[in-house]
Amino acid sequence: MSIQTLAVLMTSFNRRALTVKSLDSLFRQKNIASTQLTVFLVNDGCTDGTDTAVRSLFPEVNVLQGDGTLFWNGGMRLAFDVAMRERFDAYLFLNDDTVLYEDTLSRIIACAESYLASGKPAIVVSSTKSSKDSKHSYGGILTISRGLAMNFVPVFPNPIAPLSCDTMNGNCVLIPEEVAKVLGNLDEHFRHQYGDLDYGLRARRAGFEVVVCPGYSGECNQNTKVGSWRDPSIPFIKRWRHLISPKGVPIKEWFFFTRRHFGWRWPYYVVSPYLKTITSSLLPRT
Repeated sequence: MSIQTLAVLMTSFNRRALTVKSLDSLFRQKNIASTQLTVFLVNDGCTDGTDTAVRSLFPEVNVLQGDGTLFWNGGMRLAFDVAMRERFDAYLFLNDDTVLYEDTLSRIIACAESYLASGKPAIVVSSTKSSKDSKHSYGGILTISRGLAMNFVPVFPNPIAPLSCDTMNGNCVLIPEEVAKVLGNLDEHFRHQYGDLDYGLRARRAGFEVVVCPGYSGECNQNTKVGSWRDPSIPFIKRWRHLISPKGVPIKEWFFFTRRHFGWRWPYYVVSPYLKTITSSLLPRT
C-alpha cells in the first residue's frame, strides 16, 4: 500500500523567517515523485508579513486564516480539519520552525508504507536535532512508570530500524488516513500544549503503533527556559502568569490531560507543576 497523497499541516504566528525556511526545506525534498504534497498553513493573525511572504514564495500553499488566538493546537486543528474534509492517504504535522533534511519525507513515507503493507498502520515520528549543538531536541517519547513517578522520556532514534514509543512531540509526524479515521482531529480541550502528546497516547490506547523513524530527520531548536515559568530567577508573579498561560501549564487543560492519561497518579501530577513553581520561587536558594 502506497501513500500517494500527503497533506502537510502547519501553523505560524510571527515567525516569518523560520516559516519560510521550513517551507523551503519541505519543497526541496527528494525521491517523493510518487507522492503529491498539499500544504495547509494556518496564518494565526501574523503581523510580521508571514502571509505575504508565503503567498509570494510558495503560491501553491493553502493559507488558512486564524485570528491570533489559536496557538499551536488550535491552528493545527484548523489545518487538520480542512485537510480531512478532502481526504488524503496521510497527514504530516510539521512545525514551522523545523528544517527538514532533503531525504526526510522519502524515509518517513517508506517507514509508514512498510507498516501499512503489514496491515498495521502506524504513526511515524521524526526526530530532530538542535542546530546549535546537534543534540537531540524532539521526537518520540516513552512513558516510564515507577512508583508514584510517571516520566516522559525521549527516544533517541536507531540509525537503521524503527523503534516503538508511546507518544510524540508533533514537530514532524506522519499520520496515515487509517489512523486519522479512528482518532479524528487533535483534541479541542487543548490550545497550545499537550495536543500532540494526547494524540499519540490515544493512538496507542486505540491499538495503533507509534514508531520513531530511523535516523534524524531535521533540525529544530528547543524552546528556551529563560524568561519562562521554568525560570526560577524571574519574579514569582511573572513566573506564575507564564505558568497558567496557554504556553505554560494552563490549569483546566492540565487537569484534563492528567485525568485522561496518568491513571491513579493524576491527583499528584495535577498539582505538581504549581507546587513546584511556588516552592522553587518562594523558598530561599542556597
